[in-house]
Amino acid sequence: MSEGPEGEARGGQAESPVVEVVAAVIERGGRILIVRRPSGRHLEGFWEFPGGKRRVDESAEAALRREIREELDAAVAVGELLDTVEWAYPEKTVRLQFFRCGLVGEARALEGQEIAWVRPGDLGEYAFPPADAALIARLSRS
Repeated sequence: MSEGPEGEARGGQAESPVVEVVAAVIERGGRILIVRRPSGRHLEGFWEFPGGKRRVDESAEAALRREIREELDAAVAVGELLDTVEWAYPEKTVRLQFFRCGLVGEARALEGQEIAWVRPGDLGEYAFPPADAALIARLSRS
């Protein structure tokens, strides 16, 4: 995590317990799969890369395979780690690990979320959580 001279967490908020989160950057046919967070959830309405919280004693790769199956009814081949970001929101701090993944099968929204396949250069047109900003900028340039 990046810290300033006073030990302030990146994102400008005070330290809080860290929630481990994994996310899949799934590319197919020159597009990236993104999902919109449903109403009633933290950061509702924002777009994100699919994934979710790691369970205790669960590897990042296992968590990602489980989350994609639960969220999108599909399997993923987990590839390289693209980025790790720690971000403090007012109510919690998250440590996000973004992995490049290949989708096995077709994605189906099992949780009522919207799904979109977006060209990398168009990612900036979607509202993502602040923690995703650096990765969005990097992917948009590729």
